[in-house]
Amino acid sequence: MNSFAERYAFYKSQIPETTQLLPVSKTQSEAVILNAYHAGCKNFGENYVQELHQKQARLPQDICWHFIGHLQRNKVKMILPFCSLIQGVDRYELLEEINKQAARIGRSVDCLLQVHVA
Repeated sequence: MNSFAERYAFYKSQIPETTQLLPVSKTQSEAVILNAYHAGCKNFGENYVQELHQKQARLPQDICWHFIGHLQRNKVKMILPFCSLIQGVDRYELLEEINKQAARIGRSVDCLLQVHVA
């Protein structure tokens, strides 16, 4: 099981159909991402705004991008036009900015909230 396609198929077979694998493509080349895409992966996670913005413009448009990690308020508008999910929203001010920018472009973007419970 050396190729990405083989590993991806194996892991997909081990999880319920309702569970989604999310390969993290940060720092990976477009060729590596295209290899995964052609193996059936349509969802990718990125945590560098500029890198995500560049990749999204050059890769297939049906890729579902997730932003993972810390997001700065001033970079929200760069990813909102194409990002499907923002993981790890850690402060209310960021959520307000996401909502404001999403309303401005007529989109709704799902977010996962990070809550410190201790």
